[in-house]
Amino acid sequence: MAWLLVVVAGLLETGFAVCLKLSHGFTRLWPTIAFCIFALGSFGLLTLALKKLDVGPAYAVWTGIGAAGTAIYGMVFLGDLVSTLKIVSITLVIVGVIGLQLSGSAH
Repeated sequence: MAWLLVVVAGLLETGFAVCLKLSHGFTRLWPTIAFCIFALGSFGLLTLALKKLDVGPAYAVWTGIGAAGTAIYGMVFLGDLVSTLKIVSITLVIVGVIGLQLSGSAH
């Protein structure tokens, strides 16, 4: 259950990163509100998960999901540059996240 919280928190991290861009420096109301909601949800779920998980693997998985998700979202929806190197790098992040999740141990 704790790993599920980390995965959802990582997805919410993608949401807050995208909303941060869309807020244009917190000058747009709705993306700023969405940023706050996603950020609070992400940090809240990560906090709950850390009660049961080691901090290193959990934080790395959370960050990896957020980074990969944000990069993919940017390429698909925001017109970010798509390149072979970027896709290979995102794939490596995802493989690393899976490896860290499998290596994490509950207390």
